[in-house]
Amino acid sequence: MKKQQIFTIVLLITLIAGCSSSKQQTKSAERSTSEARSKNDAPAYKIAVVDLMILKRQKLGAFQLTKEIGADGVEVDMGGLGQRETFNNQLANDSIRQVFLNKAKELDLEIPSLAMTGFYAQSFPERPTAVKAVQDCINTMKQMNVKVAFLPLGIKGDLVKYPELRPAVVERLKAVGKMAEEAGVVIGIETALSATEEVKLLNDIGSPAIQIYFNFANPLQGGRDLYKEMAILGKDRIIQIHCTNKDSVWLQNDPQINMNRVKLTLQKMGWKGWLVIERSRDATDPRNVKKNFSANTAYMKSIFQQ
Repeated sequence: MKKQQIFTIVLLITLIAGCSSSKQQTKSAERSTSEARSKNDAPAYKIAVVDLMILKRQKLGAFQLTKEIGADGVEVDMGGLGQRETFNNQLANDSIRQVFLNKAKELDLEIPSLAMTGFYAQSFPERPTAVKAVQDCINTMKQMNVKVAFLPLGIKGDLVKYPELRPAVVERLKAVGKMAEEAGVVIGIETALSATEEVKLLNDIGSPAIQIYFNFANPLQGGRDLYKEMAILGKDRIIQIHCTNKDSVWLQNDPQINMNRVKLTLQKMGWKGWLVIERSRDATDPRNVKKNFSANTAYMKSIFQQ
């Protein structure tokens, strides 16, 4: 073969390889752009409901009902606590847990958080097995790839009524914070304190894995300014929000909440995340789950996803 022919063949091979590489790079860039657009298209605010409050506490049927309500996800409870050492948590069973995860995937629903509502009527700072119960929740979070858990300090952990319990609360939350950090999850606590006092509490705990699970009802029932309280906490201290008031009227009819102002406040803070509907049921028909939660979900989506 002549040198000229060899040169021509080599040149052609080089050109073909170059075109192939260019096409691959173009496809890769297009894929990255598509992924970026997909992320950008995701709503800044997603709406969930609480399985306990739709009367489906840790029941598989919560997912289908959530879908019918129109929410994006459901906060799943860890089960009752009572006098047990830990939660009555059926999700500790591998096969049951997988059924729950499969159902969520089938219905295109997310599980933004697990909830330790069993602590509402318990004393987190005094109960001997409290930290163990939270560890069990963290274990379930890891198994389900859920990054947030809700921990109410509860009636007996109310630091306004029982300030003497504060050292014990701080000590235990420091221990919980270490466990959560190791697991790569966040525990969102609900307290009866003002936002200013919650900032002090978080500073004393000193863990990025312990944040505030903000509840609209707390400042509203405590006579504090809802919007200022959120701003005081700021975007890096609020992990998630229970976006409802006491049971009385639907959110759209609640004179205590200007939801457009809530949205503006959150936008100014730079906060994005899950807004979880807990209460704000029509007091004249409180057990009509689908009616109450569908109305509140539709309203929240009209404000936060338009």
